[in-house]
Amino acid sequence: MRVMSQLAMVMNLDKCIGCHTCSVTCKQAWTNRSGVEYAWFNNVETRPGQGYPRRHEDQDVWKGGWKLNRRGGLTLRAGGRFRKLVTIFANPLMPSIKDYYEPWTYDYETLTTAPLSENIPVARPFSLITGEPTKVEWSANWDDDLAGGPELAAQDPVVERISGRVRLDFENAFMFYLPRICEHCLNPACGASCPSGAIYKREEDGIVLVDQDKCRGWRMCVTGCPYKKIYFNHKTGKAEKCTLCYPRIEVGLPTVCSETCVGRLRYLGVLLYDADRVLEAASVEDDQALYRAQLDLLLDPSDPEVIAAARRDGIPEPWLEAARRSPVRALISEHRVALPLHPEYRTMPMVWYIPPLSPVVEALRDSGHDGEDAGNLFGAIDALRIPVEYLAELFTAGDTTVVTGVLRKLSAMRSHMRRANLGEEPDPSIAESVGMDATGLEALYRLLAIAKYEERYVIPTQAAREAAQLEETACSVDYAAGGADGPFGEASGRPMPASVETFHALKERQSTGALTDPEDRRGRVNLLNWDGKGRPQGLFPGKDAE
Repeated sequence: MRVMSQLAMVMNLDKCIGCHTCSVTCKQAWTNRSGVEYAWFNNVETRPGQGYPRRHEDQDVWKGGWKLNRRGGLTLRAGGRFRKLVTIFANPLMPSIKDYYEPWTYDYETLTTAPLSENIPVARPFSLITGEPTKVEWSANWDDDLAGGPELAAQDPVVERISGRVRLDFENAFMFYLPRICEHCLNPACGASCPSGAIYKREEDGIVLVDQDKCRGWRMCVTGCPYKKIYFNHKTGKAEKCTLCYPRIEVGLPTVCSETCVGRLRYLGVLLYDADRVLEAASVEDDQALYRAQLDLLLDPSDPEVIAAARRDGIPEPWLEAARRSPVRALISEHRVALPLHPEYRTMPMVWYIPPLSPVVEALRDSGHDGEDAGNLFGAIDALRIPVEYLAELFTAGDTTVVTGVLRKLSAMRSHMRRANLGEEPDPSIAESVGMDATGLEALYRLLAIAKYEERYVIPTQAAREAAQLEETACSVDYAAGGADGPFGEASGRPMPASVETFHALKERQSTGALTDPEDRRGRVNLLNWDGKGRPQGLFPGKDAE
């Protein structure tokens, strides 16, 4: 057994309202630069729908992830080293800009400079790639406006696989939101696909990153990622992806998407897993057994044997403590209500989801039944507007029994807590029917409904002696043109140092209310770190100022 640590995320889909705040803040933090206008490290998809990029789940076309060969071993679906060598200069197995969308802006100058006339000036859209006028036909959140309607939902690869179970007529229409980021997999196909070895998985926290110095722009990683969460920067010629906001993680702050989530649906925490068994778990023959195989990889941080092995393998004590308090581990391993996205890709994803239940309550109320009664809820799960088969295709490779079990636990939690809030006698049979007890249901309720900030984000910081170096290191993603011009044209010279937010100062401000370092407040005000609270010394002239 070789113990390693992994930062993981869980999203509660019942709480996502589709506001896209996470997408916007991520865009501003990481991809608000030339060359990646079309890239969304975080996007929120409407399901059923085509997703972003269009139909990215159709691996018969895009060949992402892993598959088992005839000998039962893992091999990349897009082919091994020989195929990559043959197609290295012409790789056709990846989406085109039309599958993403051609980024555009509007000719705002026309509005501001047009002379007075009887006709209202119009700001026409034009491409940010070619600079030519364009017609807006698609974008990252295009499915939102149709809310899972038949025009787009019928082209959902998941809907195609369970044809007949999803009814697309208006009376039976349904939709829910699915936020997606890089899965930071235990067995990443993107890293295995990279010819130059630029993609690596950090040993200390499992975050998957792209080394911008090693990347040569082969774009094999785009093909290899079945979630299509790696993007090509056509300005710098480099691949870029979600970094799980590692500069924030290193000082104990949650990711930007988690910090700004309106619905408070995201949880961050540490998992311990047995690295020696990842290949074995990913090679399970039955696709529907992959979820349980991945679950078995995760280790109990309270087990003395695991603790001894973790210390032997160099896991720091703060990380062991964080693993014991991890909300992610509680939702995945203890309560078992969180499920991985498309385990059949065999990448062992580390972003998990709690499937949505809300529509069944409204459906029961509309039919005149008690929407919170356990018996009614259990009986209605098989008749959900969101078919269990659809959720199973997303999270368990089609195994409906696992998804049904999760929905029954969520239903039992609602029914149990309603009785408690109304002052009624607790019914032990509710918890027993889903293999839990009243204490477990109440703990699950607290975590999903009323957990505080510190309970939702349990993130150990790096060693204190590294803090000063971490906060001022150059960002792996450069601004604008990617660096000074060198002898071979744009971006061939030495990268210019990027300005990085001082995450330690940000953490101090968020946790203590301090505006700046108390030792550095005399006569200086850092407006970038000022959050509008109070009246710091030096912001306004004093009474004695001339």
